[in-house]
Amino acid sequence: MNRKPIIAVVGRPNVGKSTFVNRLVGKRQSIVDDLPGVTRDRIYFDVEWQHKQFTVIDTGGIVPGDEDEIMLSIYDQAKIACEEADKIIFLVDGIDGVTPVDEDIANILRQSDKPIFLAVNKVDSHNQITMISDFYSLAVGEPIAISALHGSGGVGDLLDEITKDFEQDDTKTEDGSIKLAIVGRPNAGKSSIVNALLGEKRVIVSDVSGTTRDSIDSRLTYNEQEFVIVDTAGIRKKAKVDYGVEKFAVDRAIRSIKECDVALLVIDATEAVDGISDQDKKIASIITEAGKGMVIAINKWDLIEDKKANTVNKFEKKLANEIPFLDYVPKIYISAVTHQRLNNIFTRVVEVQAEHSKRVSTGLLNKVINEAYALNPPQTIRNKRLKIMYSTQAATEPPTFILFVNDEKLLKDHYKRYMENKLREAFGFLGTPIRIAVRERSEKKSKG
Repeated sequence: MNRKPIIAVVGRPNVGKSTFVNRLVGKRQSIVDDLPGVTRDRIYFDVEWQHKQFTVIDTGGIVPGDEDEIMLSIYDQAKIACEEADKIIFLVDGIDGVTPVDEDIANILRQSDKPIFLAVNKVDSHNQITMISDFYSLAVGEPIAISALHGSGGVGDLLDEITKDFEQDDTKTEDGSIKLAIVGRPNAGKSSIVNALLGEKRVIVSDVSGTTRDSIDSRLTYNEQEFVIVDTAGIRKKAKVDYGVEKFAVDRAIRSIKECDVALLVIDATEAVDGISDQDKKIASIITEAGKGMVIAINKWDLIEDKKANTVNKFEKKLANEIPFLDYVPKIYISAVTHQRLNNIFTRVVEVQAEHSKRVSTGLLNKVINEAYALNPPQTIRNKRLKIMYSTQAATEPPTFILFVNDEKLLKDHYKRYMENKLREAFGFLGTPIRIAVRERSEKKSKG
């Protein structure tokens, strides 16, 4: 449950920061372009090196003193990344040599009191090593020559040095707790729920939206199960989020989703009666894309007037119509103020975490997949029909299945959804997304 170390990659525009991050991640994640300033926001990636995991922040190029509005926002983002990071990689261009902007950035970084690692990029051959000597003048440590584009040079040496005091994952022990992130739009009642669950005023509660700026962890035990509860800043539409402190808070909330086991999506009942907001749907999508378990809490249920026996049923139908893609997610109707059904949160979260980590035997899985296929065979495409030769569960949290097929192009999205529904019918998977991957395998090889 320890927080992963954070490394920020900073430098002036077009020195190869996103290319370097892509090299670390192992796939093309950041946008790479010759146009300076392509990366505007901070982008977070999980990286593993020699069994050590850490988070890398790709930042926009810094141009100190630039008055352009976009460049100022990029500069602010990079500053925030440096404040958040445990260590900083200062990337410079070995071909261009030391520039005045590099000198300005070095002056700023020296004031951060963070460990700084100077990486001289674009040193693509051993003959160019002499280019790095000029960078000693920046006075931020010994320059290390690397080639982000080709992966040659001292990329490995750089990572060895940066991660030498990081813990290896295989030395950590799980404590059995469930990490629960409380997420939602501003003023939906997240902090009130946390305070009610903890029985104390742990976080500030105010009618002013956005009071919670940071993610706050608290531990509690319910029915002998330990929970780590994370209260997060409200996630607003990106267009309404200012750069600076609030943008930082929203990024931390999204990171809390990525690091949790189960997310409790809090929706304001008084607003939801008029329809589920697009932002609530967006937050649900973030949780799903992160592969996390989910419980939806309809808060402020005590404020719904004229409640009748069928009020919940009507609300359930509204949710089913507006967010049909979340029909597998349990919904609970609560009140943080009156404590109505608050304990149901723990019960549901435990159930969802069990489903999130469920593993299905290979024999039973193949039986369900084969029966589903026989019940509804896929259509023939250009005289070819999809054949599923074998299935296996590759991972849990979330449950991930691999279908070995004759031609992966023949597995269309609608048929993948059909298979997902059949897996849910057979095994449940309450509150957890399912991943279905496909691998091609020749029929001869499968028979052999």
